[in-house]
Amino acid sequence: MPKLDIALTREEVDAYLAEGRTVRLATAGRRGPHVVPLWFVWLEEGVYVTCRRDSRVWGNLMRDPRVALEFDRGRAWVEHQGLLLSGSAELLGADHPSAKRAISAWFEKYRGDLGGDGFEVYATQVPEPAMFRLRPDRVAGWSNGGTRRSAG
Repeated sequence: MPKLDIALTREEVDAYLAEGRTVRLATAGRRGPHVVPLWFVWLEEGVYVTCRRDSRVWGNLMRDPRVALEFDRGRAWVEHQGLLLSGSAELLGADHPSAKRAISAWFEKYRGDLGGDGFEVYATQVPEPAMFRLRPDRVAGWSNGGTRRSAG
């Protein structure tokens, strides 16, 4: 089993999440856990994750806001490490002051991924985007290398 290490500094968490592109979100579905990869941004006040308003994710969050977010990196076994954040999601409306800043940061982060036809396809597939914020109650880090690598 990978070594769990919850003694991460805020700077290590910030650096780790700043370089991440995709998060795996776990919600409590009607038939059990539901896990999906989503895009996110990390700002000082939490992790902002986007999904479709008509998605199973959003429906699950409306019933039960408890979530886990898993971030990992590395290819070789000894390089593989990650973070696990958990807590209650806060569903945000488009008019929420934090959502406006997070949406701007999200578009800046993924601008290159939405180039060419990307944005048109995104807008067609996600006509009503939704966003939630996680201010984690718990942050756990792990590393298969036996020691955690500096996140910077």
